Amino acid sequence: MKKLAAFTLAATTALSGMAFGQEITQFNLGIMGGENAQDRMNSNECYRAAIEAELGVPVKVFTPADYDGVIQGLLGGSLDMAWLGASGYAKIFLTDPEAVEPVLTKQNMDGSTGYYAIGFARADSGIATIEDARGKSFAFAEPNSTSGYLVPGAELQEIVGPLADFFSDVRFSGGHEQSIVGVANGDFDAGVAWADGLGDWEDGYNSGAFRKAADAGLVDMNDITEIWRSKLIPEGPMVVRKALPQEVRDKIIQLTADLHETDRDCAYGVAHGEAMDFVPITHDAYEGIVAARKLEEASS
Repeated sequence: MKKLAAFTLAATTALSGMAFGQEITQFNLGIMGGENAQDRMNSNECYRAAIEAELGVPVKVFTPADYDGVIQGLLGGSLDMAWLGASGYAKIFLTDPEAVEPVLTKQNMDGSTGYYAIGFARADSGIATIEDARGKSFAFAEPNSTSGYLVPGAELQEIVGPLADFFSDVRFSGGHEQSIVGVANGDFDAGVAWADGLGDWEDGYNSGAFRKAADAGLVDMNDITEIWRSKLIPEGPMVVRKALPQEVRDKIIQLTADLHETDRDCAYGVAHGEAMDFVPITHDAYEGIVAARKLEEASS
């Protein structure tokens, strides 16, 4: 078992004004979109069961149709924890900085804690670069997605200018899985999803939306091709509601931090593929994304 004493002490100190010894009767876990609800439930059932055994109370999994469902659940207190993208966390922080705290993030097989927005098109489309996608339809995931909109939207605009002028049609598909399947099926000419960028393209890389779609048999990676890659994006955090009793927070953090050692198959589903570990993270890692999200909201 990894020792998270220093991290836990810091969290305890920050929440020293909270009451300890509180009890909970149920724990609610929110799972962000990006794949269909049933697949999200299946991928996280082992995680749900492990949390339930650790806490000794029923654990319910909620799979809202969009990212904002999880965000609003955390803000409103109906959800207790979730894995978020950096942009989703930024929205929560900008709305209520006392709602949640980032505690862990995914560490890739090379030790990094970041990922990429990957632009892609059908391999037979003749689109090999982002410039080739001029005048074509393009799919983003959804407005609260870091790699599915916030980062690629900003970076692509710097490269090609106003997106509505460069692409013939810009649409939100509803999630990463929808973008991948949509491009593969010819509903969109190109789109963007996320991956750690490690391993082999034909596998969907080691982890990310492409790996999940390939594992589920939704796409043959040989049918699509990478046409663009963003700068490295900070891996999104696991957040817990600050109002939770400290004992509950500590148990959930430790259980998750140990998951790759105690149940690697379960960790595979939670991490969207192969990963090295879940490691501590703090708000400081997301200050750049918070600033970007604040600017994007101010301009919209």
